[in-house]
Amino acid sequence: MGTPEFAVETLKALVLNGYHVVAVVTQPDKPVGRHGSVLQSSAVKQYAVEHGIPVLQPEKMKDPQFVETLRSYRANLQVVVAFRMLPEVVWAMPDYGTFNVHAALLPQYRGAAPINWAVINGETQTGVTTFFLDHDIDTGRIIMKKTFDIPDDADVEYVYDGLMHLGAEICLETLQAIIDADGYPVTIAQDDANSQQPIANSPLKSAPKIFKETCEIDWTKTAKQVYDFVRGLSPYPGAWTTLVTPDDKETVLKIIKTRKTGLECQAETGSLRIEGKQLQVAAADQWLQLEELQLAGKKRMAVRDFLNGMKDIDQCRIK
Repeated sequence: MGTPEFAVETLKALVLNGYHVVAVVTQPDKPVGRHGSVLQSSAVKQYAVEHGIPVLQPEKMKDPQFVETLRSYRANLQVVVAFRMLPEVVWAMPDYGTFNVHAALLPQYRGAAPINWAVINGETQTGVTTFFLDHDIDTGRIIMKKTFDIPDDADVEYVYDGLMHLGAEICLETLQAIIDADGYPVTIAQDDANSQQPIANSPLKSAPKIFKETCEIDWTKTAKQVYDFVRGLSPYPGAWTTLVTPDDKETVLKIIKTRKTGLECQAETGSLRIEGKQLQVAAADQWLQLEELQLAGKKRMAVRDFLNGMKDIDQCRIK
């Protein structure tokens, strides 16, 4: 059960390693295009169709017809990767239950966007966790964990790709553990897992869904915080700010990449300055250098190209 590209890698691993995938459950096709006249299949559905695997696309997970169809496949086990919350009638159906591959080290970063929030919060390590589903979101008993280091210059795309492959790896190892234990592998409650963290019983950080307003940059934060915020949303959905021109026109400006300068700043937050052919913005404590950005309706560009087309940039400001 899954939808995006992230889930395809795990499905592919199951197929290539000879597991009998009796069916795939994914979201309904989405209308795309200018008038919504074209339906687009999920990445998981596309892979399943290419490999002759039956596909179920319920609008509602409690739909009686879907539940009965799913039951007819008599699956021993269900694997969930990047999907929606399941009702008990679904997750409790197989003899061996249902486990989820989550892109974080639970119980930290429960929620819809764990990869983004780990980078935004400046974590140096994240990972993947497998756990059995229960009644609440991302709270079930942990089966296995694998860690993944986050370099200081890594953006969310790098971490996403790394965890996508690590997720497929941990899925196969979890399956083998379940098989070896006849459905009852050793597990650990998430409260116990938190007490065993390097900092015991550390406050739990959440990973809520990200919306457009979530992505607006707060320049009153430190340069390091803004730097992490930008890379945690790059390249998608993209951190953004508002550029105000000398005639008070406002333009949305996506910031794709920045660089820490280490230069102390006494200017008002959001102030702009040009150093050589570099553009810097004042954060709470230091100047932050912009490396790559995107004007609304335009393509991504290097700051050097942006400056060539913005002769009055030194009279602009960011808010």
